[in-house]
Amino acid sequence: MYYNTNLPPNLRILKDEIEGYARGYGLDFYETIFEVVDADDLNEIAAYGGFPTRYPHWSFGMAYEELKKGYDYGLSKIYEMVINNDPCYAYLMRCNNVVDQKLVMAHVYGHCDFFKNNAYFGHTTRKMMDEIANHGARIRRYAERFGEDEVEAFVDRCMSLDDLMDIHSVAIKRRNDHSRYDFKEEEEKEAHPSKFKSKPYMDEYINPRGQLEREDEARRKKELEEQNFPAQPEKDVLLFLLEYAPMKSWQRDILSIIRDEAYYFMPQAQTKIINEGWASYWHSTMMTQKVLAPSEVIDYADHHSGTMATSGRRLNPYKLGIELLRDIEQRWNTGKFGPEYDACEDLEEKQRWNKNLGLGRKKIFEVRRIHNDITFIDTFLTPEFCREHKLFSFAYADPTSNYVIESREFDLDKQRLLFSLTNFGKPFIYVINGNYRNRSELLLKHQHNGIDLKMGQAKDTLLNLQFVWSRPVHLETIAEGKPTLLSFDGTEHTQKPIGETDDNRRNAPAKTR
Repeated sequence: MYYNTNLPPNLRILKDEIEGYARGYGLDFYETIFEVVDADDLNEIAAYGGFPTRYPHWSFGMAYEELKKGYDYGLSKIYEMVINNDPCYAYLMRCNNVVDQKLVMAHVYGHCDFFKNNAYFGHTTRKMMDEIANHGARIRRYAERFGEDEVEAFVDRCMSLDDLMDIHSVAIKRRNDHSRYDFKEEEEKEAHPSKFKSKPYMDEYINPRGQLEREDEARRKKELEEQNFPAQPEKDVLLFLLEYAPMKSWQRDILSIIRDEAYYFMPQAQTKIINEGWASYWHSTMMTQKVLAPSEVIDYADHHSGTMATSGRRLNPYKLGIELLRDIEQRWNTGKFGPEYDACEDLEEKQRWNKNLGLGRKKIFEVRRIHNDITFIDTFLTPEFCREHKLFSFAYADPTSNYVIESREFDLDKQRLLFSLTNFGKPFIYVINGNYRNRSELLLKHQHNGIDLKMGQAKDTLLNLQFVWSRPVHLETIAEGKPTLLSFDGTEHTQKPIGETDDNRRNAPAKTR
């Protein structure tokens, strides 16, 4: 059953009003289209990652059931949903009251400004609404042609590998481009032959056979070394598989779809704190200064405080983001930055410090443009901010069955926070050799940062990699302080210390199926 998702007249008036306020504050965003949908449809859109349609997969249905039950039992509610696109699409829940609709609209314009202007979204396509629909149509055609079970099973494997990518590859050139019209290397070989011209009777003296054989052997060895791939560790494992794995054309297309979508959603994970903080800052500013009627203040304060609620058990990205942006604005307005302020050792003077610079609003627009979560926190998180907002490390205490403060050390707490955000808290995995043991086997390496891999998940990942690569797959890591090689050959998993030969397996752990 279809229904009208257009804004009703009263919400269209509010939309035009709030858009005017947003532009008046200096926000710059694409055209924003709001659609009004029922709660059930909004849960479905959210399960699809914010898009009205995706390729068919059971995980989307599972996410929908979780969201639906949370809403039905009053445990959770989706207030806003906006898509990084041109034009931007945002969804309003039909049953929300007017205060919530105002809050969501103001919040959405903050997100739209961030999508358009933040550097980490610069590489994303602005027509993803159309591309996502195209991806879904292609995978549905493959399912009709090759069978739903086979296609869905392959999508399962690809989705389990979708975080094996290089999040910085969009900004850093990792490899040199080679043109198929580049004949320089061949010309150089022809210009420098290893054999000198000579008359037949002098050939064995001018071109000794042993010397030529040694040169040929050295040249073959060099060519073989140059053919080793990758030439340097490759962090984008998905790209390596697309280039070298022996897949069917439809499998290669599906893997490219999963990879493209992973790179599209990647900046949203990289900027969760600063993005939500920016949107919350502007909805708070517009609501309290321009939009709210006096009778709506209490309802707004109730809903806003619920969004900003935090505890020792979890980090609220909305709260951390908005408070850190406000702190930056206040510091740059009063001049609490720079060598002079940092060199001041009088605490009372630092508290009274006020140069009346008025640079705060300009500074936060600059921060919005160039930072992600890691650089945002690394640059602007201060000991004073942590003490004011009680940003300490908490741990669970068994005797009291409660969470208690584990550490108040600023450097330690900041390091832990940054570590949890680095690579989204997931391990760094690199392709080392695509012809390991000269058997076309795949060798990967885990960059160990003090935390061991979860062996169950590592084995599942190797299983799916082996299916795509079609040859045994190996992973170098450190387990319990010892260099270890995890392997899967298509039938069984093995785990043994690095350096042990295949013949000497007396001390090797038992194989597990």
